[in-house]
Amino acid sequence: MWKLVSQLIKITPLATGLFLFVAQSTLAESLPSSESEVISPQEALGILQNRPELKTPLNQDKSKQFRDGTSNHPMSQVTSISELQDVSPTDWAYEALRSLVERYGCIVGYPDRTFRGNRATSRWEFAAGLNACLNTIERLLQENVAVLREDLEKLKRLAQEFEQELAALGARVGNLEERVSFLEDHQFSTTTQLKGEVLFTLSSAAGERALDAREQDLFNQGRLRGERRRIDDNATLGFRTRLNLDTSFTGKDRLRTRIEAGNIVNYANFTGTDMARLGHDIFNDANARIGDLYYRFSVGNLTTWVGANSLDIDDIFDVGNPFLASSGTGGLSRFIRYNPLVFRGPEGIGGGFAYQLFDNLVVIRGLYLTENGNSPDLGEGMFNGNYSAGGQLGIYPADNLDFTFTYLLSYFTEDDVNAASSNGSSVESNFRTSQTGRGVSRDPFLGAATLRDSYGIQGDWRINEMFHLTAWGGYALARAQGEDLNGENRRGFGADLWTWSAALSVVDFGKEGAVLSVAGGQYVTARRIDAIPGDLAVPDKDTPYIIETQYKYPLNDNILLTPGFYVVLRPDGNELNNSIWVGAIRTTFTF
Repeated sequence: MWKLVSQLIKITPLATGLFLFVAQSTLAESLPSSESEVISPQEALGILQNRPELKTPLNQDKSKQFRDGTSNHPMSQVTSISELQDVSPTDWAYEALRSLVERYGCIVGYPDRTFRGNRATSRWEFAAGLNACLNTIERLLQENVAVLREDLEKLKRLAQEFEQELAALGARVGNLEERVSFLEDHQFSTTTQLKGEVLFTLSSAAGERALDAREQDLFNQGRLRGERRRIDDNATLGFRTRLNLDTSFTGKDRLRTRIEAGNIVNYANFTGTDMARLGHDIFNDANARIGDLYYRFSVGNLTTWVGANSLDIDDIFDVGNPFLASSGTGGLSRFIRYNPLVFRGPEGIGGGFAYQLFDNLVVIRGLYLTENGNSPDLGEGMFNGNYSAGGQLGIYPADNLDFTFTYLLSYFTEDDVNAASSNGSSVESNFRTSQTGRGVSRDPFLGAATLRDSYGIQGDWRINEMFHLTAWGGYALARAQGEDLNGENRRGFGADLWTWSAALSVVDFGKEGAVLSVAGGQYVTARRIDAIPGDLAVPDKDTPYIIETQYKYPLNDNILLTPGFYVVLRPDGNELNNSIWVGAIRTTFTF
């Protein structure tokens, strides 16, 4: 394979020479006339034997070092192209090479085989064409084809005048071959690429610990006197590291294996509400673990996903929020990234697809994901435990405008909802709107198994080169499927849930590549239908909101600095809760 690549590299400079020379259709049409002096191939080879070679220097150990643009080869120290004088069509060298091209077919490129060289060319371009003619005539001589003595004299004189350029071309090709050879010998894999992302986040929260309506009543009655309301506004510095191993076997597929670790604080543990969480928090005592593990492949217009671990809904569906969706470079808060009703749910193991129609104007997506699909325990597995099943219709009428319509059916077992009731900070095992707080929106039926139908609409509009507007809204109907924690049958009970958000991003604000974003929205708010008086799962009394602003400032292509803050208004839907402020400076390193 390398031999083929090497030959292509050597011939590459000739592409530029195509603007200068064109060969005739056959060599026979340009054979010398009987009046010209013809010499034997052996004598001609003797004339050309001292010409510069455009080959890799021999007897060099390419494995000892990686050479960059600087080389120890003596011919690498040449004048730069900008300092070299161009070769004009009126120069003798230009006309001499032109006659050789037309007589011996050194360069073939233009479809009509005409010569289009009536322009000045650099000495590098000229040397590439000259080397092609030298190689062609040498090949003809080796095949015992006679040539004219005067043509050989022209070649000899041209080779002497352009000796420096010919030698430099040889040195540069040699260096390139060395570098490619080094990479081949030391590369990680011929099919796998290693990509990494490292986050450093300095953050702090301020305000009072949030209480839901039931806790607020107990607090007002003096039954929670020991509850410490004020948040310790200590600054914390945490990190998250992700290493992605992306393997392709066909060029149209990707096997992703992710290794991740981190210790970025989960503010739900200190503020009393998941509404205050960062969008990229992770706390596993910096222990490495396997994250994403899925395979994606395409056949025609169909793309398919199969996942064995951490295949998420937003890996398959289009969340339609280009500047804020990513956890590493997007929104600082968890809520602002995307619609929690249709893009969060039981997920991790399963599959999905995307099918493109009408030249990608319409894309249909579908998925089925489970949380414990690898467990044979009762109430778990691929089809007996928590699951998410849904579809999405994406419409892309223009390059600057798109809409998505998403439906997601999610089922939460009794054990899953009970985990949410007993662990206020859990997000990986709960009703999956927990990032929006507690109350009805978090556990509407006091631990009863729940089925949720969620609907979402998303619009993304690039108004012009500078302004970008994104907005989404969501509605869900949750229905109880069994008994609650108290043993009462909740089947048939329901709850309505709503949410929305909007964001305006200003692109290239202050610097090319920088983005200033201002966003806000309503956390998931719920109202239970057919509620029984005296239930502990009281409805959300007030509507909680969030306002966020951030500024993504690229220091270079691999380092992104994102300072910003967000404020949670009426945390947990309780107007008696004071606002919670979270400020953060996130630094993203990519490689």
